[in-house]
Amino acid sequence: MIIKGKSRAGPAALAAHLGNAEKNERITLLETRGTVSQNLRGALIEMDAYAAGTRCEKSLYHAAISPEPPHRLTPGQRAEAIDALEEKLGLTGHSRVVVMHEKLGREHIHVVWSRIDLDRMKSVSDSHNYRKHEEVARDLERRFGHERVQGAHAERDGVERPQRTPSRAELRQEERTGIKGKEVAAEVTAIFRASDNAQAFQSALRDRGYILAQGDRRDFVIVDRAGGIHSLARRIDGMKAAELREFMAPVDRTTLPTTQQAREFAAEETRRRQEAKIEAAYSRAEDYVSQTQAALKDHERRQERLGNDEPRPERPQERDADEERIARLLDEDHRDRRKTDDAAHEVSRERKDQERVTSKFDNVEMTEAQQRKMQRLLDSGAGGRDDDLEPDKQREVPGGGRTRSR
Repeated sequence: MIIKGKSRAGPAALAAHLGNAEKNERITLLETRGTVSQNLRGALIEMDAYAAGTRCEKSLYHAAISPEPPHRLTPGQRAEAIDALEEKLGLTGHSRVVVMHEKLGREHIHVVWSRIDLDRMKSVSDSHNYRKHEEVARDLERRFGHERVQGAHAERDGVERPQRTPSRAELRQEERTGIKGKEVAAEVTAIFRASDNAQAFQSALRDRGYILAQGDRRDFVIVDRAGGIHSLARRIDGMKAAELREFMAPVDRTTLPTTQQAREFAAEETRRRQEAKIEAAYSRAEDYVSQTQAALKDHERRQERLGNDEPRPERPQERDADEERIARLLDEDHRDRRKTDDAAHEVSRERKDQERVTSKFDNVEMTEAQQRKMQRLLDSGAGGRDDDLEPDKQREVPGGGRTRSR
């Protein structure tokens, strides 16, 4: 059985975590004790309000009780385990909320107590809580007949201290960044063992994408490429804080960036890598063909179709001469197309003028003399002056009576 827990603040965030249905297959609110509100969020906010008359900053104690699979606790065993942990932590009779989660066939229980003793208006101490967790877990394993899980604090019996398990904050960081703590530990440990001194170690970390920074509560931390923060001592296998402090003595901590500055550096470096990747995607590959090169190839193909048997001139090796020749060919081709388009436009305009003039006399009967006069006007290019040739005005001139409209 594994029991973890710590003091914390933020009742609304804790309620959101305990009620997260996306990460759990089933969520059951088993108990609310000592609160007016009977729902999860309201009960936690009410319990946190008890600390208003004290100077306690973390008024809640959150613990998780997880039996090792395939074991499951019966309702009686759940109550016995919760009461045993409550008594060990000195929280007997305090307000509490109990929630059960089920995920991938495994059940675990979350219990949240108020740390405030309402009779004395003081918070209960949370010192040595890790040892208390293990002492309760070993006792419950014997009571329920479960296999023993070796801890790091209680009942060691000469057994080597087991490797530290990731905290809840570290697990959330792994989910957020996608970088596993075990992978970082393996890489940093290999870098440390290959480094002769602290300066070489710092340089090697930088080359692998890690930034050495000064920690808020620890001497040294490292920031990964995604902005995740790791304790340097915990990312080197078998390293103790005193030994690391001695090894890193030549490095002046005041010259190192803070964790916030290191995270900003990591974000800027990530942005640069993304921009470089985008730029590389748009760069010229081996099969890249520019527009001028494509135009030259198209021009050569057209000349071949027209029966030009002259051999192609070899391209000069110099890029400037090549581009100048291509530009000249394109200019000549452009001028030829403009001349052809202008000539075709002029012919089309004259044809339209003639059609416009003759169309006005489609419904008029003329004598042979008038037809000859019309033809002379068309041949002389006077088709644009079509006001004198309107059928209605022909009636007003001498001889106009000889025409009639249909």
